[in-house]
Amino acid sequence: MIPVEKNKEYTVTIENISSDGNGIAHIDGFAVFVPQTAAGDTAEILIVKVLKRFAYGKLLKIITPSPLRCESDCAHYKRCGGCQLRHIKYDAQLEIKKDIIENAMRRIGAFEDFALDGITGMDKPERYRNKMVFPIGRADGKNVCGFYAQRSHSIIPLTDCAIGDEINGRITGAVLEYMNENGVSAYDESSHTGVIRRVFTRKSFCSGEIMVVISANARKLPKREKLIAKLRNISDKIVSVILNINMKRNNLVITDENVTLWGADRISDTLCGIKFMISPQSFFQINPVQTEKLYQKALEYAEIDNGMSVMDIYCGIGTISLCAAKLAKRVIGVEIVAKAIADAKENAENNGIQNAEFYADSAGNLVPRLIARGETPDIVILDPPRKGSDDATLAAIVKAMPKRIVYVSCNPSTLARDARCLADNGYTIEKSQAFDLFPHTMHVETVLLMSRADNGSVEKA
Repeated sequence: MIPVEKNKEYTVTIENISSDGNGIAHIDGFAVFVPQTAAGDTAEILIVKVLKRFAYGKLLKIITPSPLRCESDCAHYKRCGGCQLRHIKYDAQLEIKKDIIENAMRRIGAFEDFALDGITGMDKPERYRNKMVFPIGRADGKNVCGFYAQRSHSIIPLTDCAIGDEINGRITGAVLEYMNENGVSAYDESSHTGVIRRVFTRKSFCSGEIMVVISANARKLPKREKLIAKLRNISDKIVSVILNINMKRNNLVITDENVTLWGADRISDTLCGIKFMISPQSFFQINPVQTEKLYQKALEYAEIDNGMSVMDIYCGIGTISLCAAKLAKRVIGVEIVAKAIADAKENAENNGIQNAEFYADSAGNLVPRLIARGETPDIVILDPPRKGSDDATLAAIVKAMPKRIVYVSCNPSTLARDARCLADNGYTIEKSQAFDLFPHTMHVETVLLMSRADNGSVEKA
């Protein structure tokens, strides 16, 4: 028998935090997940959903607060859901993330004694994002801009977000003014009518340059000069205004079709002494302060010298590849997104780096072919998306027998799975460090060093 009922209230004690940021309680041994709670809270909850093995509860009242709890400085976080941990002290957030990584490595990867060497947090865990996306819609009969409420596409109107730059509120305000003054409609998902879908901002932390991208269900903006004038009046740091055309029924944040309305079509930023040109579609880590620390650790683990070859798999626009190329004899970067590879090649040229080659194809297709034709990297750097790597890529890496594999992961579960595959093929975890690139959220990055046995006994796949 399931010991809880939907729409019934219970008093619970929160025991831990799940990997998606919910508090975990038990009622007669039955797990209940409760958002916006902290380990140690005693709380009154309402059961809102019951499944076979667990239930979800809604927080009604904190009876006894956990010592880990703090007052949120954001009026919207309970509805927004973007910052799942904003009610928890920052030091405790880091411990939660550390525990989640270690638990995944032990439970999924079967590394029984795994422990991180540490987790690197931020001195100032606010205003860290260099990219923000604000949907636009209608609410209470007027145009609004903000964030989607949890598990919905209802927009919570807001004028600021504490993890993004303060200028974003002025930018979104200017867009709404332009819409209201010129009769430009907000996009409506249900009817596929209206014009403005989203406001997308990028900021260079190095130069301060700002790009504003307007996603629209149209090929032209009415009276676009009015919008451009409003944006230019905000700050001379706004150097790029771009129209991103999306006339399909989908929820893509950004498409491949851009029209530069004013200024530059890209902005520049610098990481680890290398200049990168960033377009609207470019993948560029959203927290440059922490990204530099992460990349420095990855390169430290790699121990690259000028006689070594490096293969950077899932290389994006070449951020880690070009950092490694300053140390290595030769670097090969692999990435499925052709536009990212074009950017990587241009970034190499702009920085005078001639020992880096880039190829556009899926890792599963290309890496085995590269290995089969005789590419034998001394070092492999893996930085896959959340789904992790794939069997074909991992088998090819094992066949190439690199001395060291540096795995940069944004998902502890897939990191643990892939690390187990590599461990079963003769690689040993030597070092590990986590980096908090996303304070107040459940996301975390991990850098793992795996080395091949010195006796070279790894069997070829």
